[in-house]
Amino acid sequence: MPVNKKNSAAKHSEGIDWNVVDALPLADSPDDDSPELTAAEFAELRPLAEVLPSLGIGKQRITIMLDESVIRAYKAKAGGRGYQTLINDTLRRALETDSIKEALRDVIREELRPS
Repeated sequence: MPVNKKNSAAKHSEGIDWNVVDALPLADSPDDDSPELTAAEFAELRPLAEVLPSLGIGKQRITIMLDESVIRAYKAKAGGRGYQTLINDTLRRALETDSIKEALRDVIREELRPS
């Protein structure tokens, strides 16, 4: 496996020869820390969101139709981050902005209401 020359000097300065490490075969058998699952154990696995729904880590897969120009723009803007994440962030900010606008409208209405 070739080593990036740019990072090679930094790796060797740590006293570790990463060329040797990179040449070692990957472990393809389980060990004491990560034993292989039996077929029965594997069949019992469930999604984390199902086991611990209170974590709130859930994202839901949806199908949505967006303009090609919107997708192109978000892909260009996102770079390596992932355009779907950027779209999600934009939608979340829009919801937060809507909440702030609605709260501000309520305050203004209350202030303008005759006493």
